[in-house]
Amino acid sequence: MSSGLKILFITPEVFPFAKVGGLADVLGALPRHVASLGHDVKVICPCYASIDKKKFSFKNYGKPFYVPLGSSEKKCKVLAAQLENDEVTYCFLDNKELFGLDGVYGPDNSTAFENNIQRFTLLCRSVFPFCRQTSWIPDIIHAHDWTAALSAVYLNLLEKVRPFLKTKSVLTIHNVGYQGVFPKSEFHWTQFAMEDFYRAGFEFHDKMNLLKAGIANAHSVTTVSPTYASEIQTERYGCGLDDVLRERGKSFCGILNGIDYQYWNPEFNRRIPAQYSAEDLSGKTMCKRELQKQMGLPVEKQVPLVGMVSRLVKHKGFRELCGPGYGSLYSICRDMPLQWVILGRGEEWCEKELTRLAGILPNLKIALKFEERLAHRIEAGADFFFMPSQYEPCGLNQMYSLRFGTLPIVRNTGGLADTVENYDEETGGGTGFVFDDLTPKTLHDVMAMVLRIYHEHPDHLRKMRIRAMNKRFEWDEAARKYEKVYQSILH
Repeated sequence: MSSGLKILFITPEVFPFAKVGGLADVLGALPRHVASLGHDVKVICPCYASIDKKKFSFKNYGKPFYVPLGSSEKKCKVLAAQLENDEVTYCFLDNKELFGLDGVYGPDNSTAFENNIQRFTLLCRSVFPFCRQTSWIPDIIHAHDWTAALSAVYLNLLEKVRPFLKTKSVLTIHNVGYQGVFPKSEFHWTQFAMEDFYRAGFEFHDKMNLLKAGIANAHSVTTVSPTYASEIQTERYGCGLDDVLRERGKSFCGILNGIDYQYWNPEFNRRIPAQYSAEDLSGKTMCKRELQKQMGLPVEKQVPLVGMVSRLVKHKGFRELCGPGYGSLYSICRDMPLQWVILGRGEEWCEKELTRLAGILPNLKIALKFEERLAHRIEAGADFFFMPSQYEPCGLNQMYSLRFGTLPIVRNTGGLADTVENYDEETGGGTGFVFDDLTPKTLHDVMAMVLRIYHEHPDHLRKMRIRAMNKRFEWDEAARKYEKVYQSILH
């Protein structure tokens, strides 16, 4: 029987209100499934200018209040919304001075706002006066990534008084590569004493590291897959925090994300041209044809189509794929009878190089944007989904691809290793293709191998598609594991 905990999730993004990447998808699903276990759940997120407040029927929640920030206070209010058939209350911290511009972390995907230390300090500090004035005191504060990590430090250093004496904190790391590192001179915004800079774990090569402090102060730390939890305790993947994570011992673990099988479901999905299932894959053929038309590719049923939906950044493998004068995408598309579609935004060098390549390769098409509908169409219409990540904490697209029968081609790392079973040519087993090295030659050789299988063993691929579509990575299971973490630190 559930104990009916009060749980507050703190996040910089949450689907469908504000989305940059997979973090928003996680926060759009996990709180809902935790609530379904009988808990009272709220999510708090900044109220960005880009959020459509009328669409989601935002209403004032509680009274305005003041939040200490640096040498002053900021007046804030909270707006709230609820979604249909959803027990979660979504709260949005409204301060137009700091959150009134478009953009979550910055004006675009490659630059950050100069005042992010102020913006996310305000978010973390605000939860305590907000909870006081609404008389809703959480048992658990569940912070997500560096942007919310300060809440665990505030709880530990400043708020261990009534009414938060029994409140515990969990910090989930979605990507240890993003740590919230700022100059030491910015520390005054937190209002901690200078002695806390060292005592509370902020110090990082004479700079301030918010994620490091959160790891040191949270009652429990988690990350988003078991393999990634092991990887980031090593020097190779820990981005300088491996020793801090190893010190957490048993209070650090990896819990694999799930996906929303109602939203990512080819059987009922109205964002794709035709619906299909593991029992009847005929609709997938139509989805491929329509995707080819939409992207300006020749409609050729027998030519394999490779899809990518990704942030266009180095750690997603784009240096090896399309680094100028280095990557293998040009030779792959020039030499192999295939088609390639990429959807995403990212670093300027990558966008420029992909634009250049698309101008000289007729079988490469790119869309430099993020569009939810096109993402679904790529998942449904492609034959294969490519994820050559340097590291991948969990990854969601490979799980979407499995559900859509679009076989993932992934590097053996993080959540990719936890979710994709490598192809066995002798038996036809597996749910995708897994490779170890990350070099341009490896990517070229892997694609050549996949094309050979495509033409020589179509029976294997069909069985793999069916097997992949029947795999499940459910949020219900993840929610129960988080519930155990909550209970363990409370008792």
